[in-house]
Amino acid sequence: MKRRSAVKAMALTSFSTPFFFSQGFTSIKKLLASADSGFKSNWENWPDMKWIGPEFWGNRLQDWEIIDGKAVCTISGPNRALHILTHQLGSDNNDFQQSVIIDWNNRELAGNAGAYAGFRLGAKGIFDDYRSAAIFGKGLDAGITGTGQLMIGEKLSEKRLDLTKPVTLTLKSSFKQGKYNLTLSASTSKNDNNPVVLTAEGITPQDLQGNLALVANCPNKEETTSSLGAFSDWVFQGDKIVEAADQVFGPIFFAQYTLHKNTLKLTAQLAPLELISDLKVELQLKKGSGWKTVQTSNLDPNGRIAKFRIDGWKHEEMIPYRVHINVPLKDKTQEFSYYGEIAAQPKSSENLKVAVFSCNADHGFPDQEVALHVKKHKPEMALFLGDQFYEGTGGFGIQTSPLEKSYLDYLHKWYMFGWSYRDIFRTIPAAIIPDDHDVYHGNVWGEGGKHAPTDEGWGYVAQDQGGYKMPPEWVNMVQDCQTSHLPDAFDLTPVKQGINVYYTDWEYGGVSFAILEDRKFKSAPQNVLPKEAKVMNGFIQNPDFDIKKHYNIEAELLGKRQLNFLENWSAQWNPGVQMKAVLSQTNFCTVATLPEGSIIDSMVPSLPTPEKGEYVVGDAPTSDMDSNGWPQKGRDEAVRIIRKAFALHIAGDQHLASTVQYGVDEFRDSGFAFAGPALNNLWPRRWWPKVPEGHEPFPGGTKNTGDFEDGFGNKMTIMAVANPYKSGFEPARIYDRGTGYGIITFDKNERTMKIECWPRNVDPIANPDGQYDGWPLTVSQKDNYARKAVGYLNTLNLEGVQNPLVSVYNESTGELEYAIPVNTKSFQPKVFSADKHRVEVRDQNKGLMKTYAGLVIEKDQKGVIQVNMAE
Repeated sequence: MKRRSAVKAMALTSFSTPFFFSQGFTSIKKLLASADSGFKSNWENWPDMKWIGPEFWGNRLQDWEIIDGKAVCTISGPNRALHILTHQLGSDNNDFQQSVIIDWNNRELAGNAGAYAGFRLGAKGIFDDYRSAAIFGKGLDAGITGTGQLMIGEKLSEKRLDLTKPVTLTLKSSFKQGKYNLTLSASTSKNDNNPVVLTAEGITPQDLQGNLALVANCPNKEETTSSLGAFSDWVFQGDKIVEAADQVFGPIFFAQYTLHKNTLKLTAQLAPLELISDLKVELQLKKGSGWKTVQTSNLDPNGRIAKFRIDGWKHEEMIPYRVHINVPLKDKTQEFSYYGEIAAQPKSSENLKVAVFSCNADHGFPDQEVALHVKKHKPEMALFLGDQFYEGTGGFGIQTSPLEKSYLDYLHKWYMFGWSYRDIFRTIPAAIIPDDHDVYHGNVWGEGGKHAPTDEGWGYVAQDQGGYKMPPEWVNMVQDCQTSHLPDAFDLTPVKQGINVYYTDWEYGGVSFAILEDRKFKSAPQNVLPKEAKVMNGFIQNPDFDIKKHYNIEAELLGKRQLNFLENWSAQWNPGVQMKAVLSQTNFCTVATLPEGSIIDSMVPSLPTPEKGEYVVGDAPTSDMDSNGWPQKGRDEAVRIIRKAFALHIAGDQHLASTVQYGVDEFRDSGFAFAGPALNNLWPRRWWPKVPEGHEPFPGGTKNTGDFEDGFGNKMTIMAVANPYKSGFEPARIYDRGTGYGIITFDKNERTMKIECWPRNVDPIANPDGQYDGWPLTVSQKDNYARKAVGYLNTLNLEGVQNPLVSVYNESTGELEYAIPVNTKSFQPKVFSADKHRVEVRDQNKGLMKTYAGLVIEKDQKGVIQVNMAE
């Protein structure tokens, strides 16, 4: 048996420093019960649990358990496979052999030739990566059928075995004259001198390269919840088998954290180990040459997470951490650790670089190029803004009941997300917020957390009624897995059904991020629009219905609670905060077109992809009410508040990268928004509007940039958009759909936000000009409230004020007009009416404030207020 070198192994897993490799796998290598003679499974030493162990990946998670020392496939269904992660069949033309004991549990499948259990050889995925093979791997199956016959591919033995007894299955290979011969034998007793034997000759070497797996297969029409079989004593050896001990996954899969106002919150994602009594999860920090446990947590039995919180975090330097557990095996206690770094928080005066992600279908799994390319930017925080996976992730759809199985079904997909991207957020803080697909919806109109009945169907019928289709315990589990590491919620009061909330603010590196839940409170359009609109999946089916005439309907977008939060957040600036941004699942306009006359967007995946530079004609803006362009009144309310903080809006969801400037009463009177590209794009939206005569594109932009109204009449100025085009790269399903990620740099000295938009396959070092056309773009903080001034108040002389914050209030309405920290020696407040205004100037360093009331527009603009905090 061959072993990969440590250097090659480290490259495969892409850990960020050699520290993780040298310290992280010492104990794991001891775990593997392998030697020069081969490998033997160790299930007999593990306690019963709903997970198969760190060397294995089961499809699906909920279908494989360790019971009485055996790996049990707990269902009878198609293509249930259990892959070994640490060993593969290599490219050398050497021999190998393997054996396993199979207990055939499903007596109802006796006599069914389509059901079988055994080995999968040379399993390959879409990409040359053992993880791709573990999820999507197809290979040569060899085993025993429900008729008791041996099989290799489509070849069957004439003799049959008694499936009421355990079957020992053995496979041997021999390489001769450029081809492989396989011999499969089986017996039901140890001393059987006359086993059933089946041979297959002339197998190409390519067919025997890839993953090794056990497989339990049942035809789809015979699928039941009964266990098909159990496997034990899986043994293999031979020089064709390549070992890579570091390719284990779990039982601590990944962890994500935030730092906020000297509070560290970290959530560790573990395997289903809840059946192990008294299991304690430890958070340890590196102290000198050793590790010190700073907190211990229990394992949540639903989401299988461990939560940690440390107040008073005052470390200025980077601190290595590990999440550590001791698992009591029958023959010993085994230690496991997951390693990461708590980053040194950037100072408020330094630039802050942020990586932006969303919409992660499994087309590109394991997405190795994304992790490698993103790290070259050296981001200081990561934002995953929804759709961390889709219902089809992993290839089996969704399981919605019973509740425990649906927990595990979610975790199967969530683990895949972490497998792809954990090395991005292993060493930097991250915000992760769920969107509709994360909770098994095509679209969510949360209606304050109510239940969406599924009696008449799971899809459009259910979700159009508003609310959540899955049970509240399950929704809370999803939110806990993805958001429990975020700073504490602004208002912890649950919504309907006891569904929790997480909207909050996060201060990091001199930037305050308002994190919104723009699905949870939103009204379902079917429930508030007139019936003649005939709403389906957020689209109006009646072509004669004009949505623009229904601006003033009683419909929620963010809900009163979140609007109150935004008002509070816009006004409050803590001393270290220099800039602000809003994070949400989707943006406040609808940058999308469809062929004119379309009344729903189901054709989007099948629309032809144009050549680069081609302008698609015949499209018109859509009115997709899944976007935050609807309801229009709620959209305008939100944008008006956000611009008071001069905040950039960062969003995901749209599957079409764009940078826009919002308009409410006029074009360009509000802030800028960046909707990042999809990581893997299921829904390749596009923006090909008709261009009216005299239209002026954004300077330097293509003709589909500039001032436009979306399908709801919302004003938006398109600065850049990354439409799908034929890239020439394969797989086209990944690279022709505008996929990638965003990088945003907050420059606190210049008070600018540099927005970058990168294709996922472009190396930013080797090809620094490889961004999507139209990017990078730089916008100024002040332009995030670009509303035209009616006039200006007296100039404020701020020479004696340290770290000044200027807040402007309209005395007639009592409302805050805006608040902004100023890094210049003088500042002249603009106002938008002739009303009297009150200006508050705070010295953020000293905690002092001066108020100037009754101010009016300066006609000659020569008046100066000398701000003196000592007076």
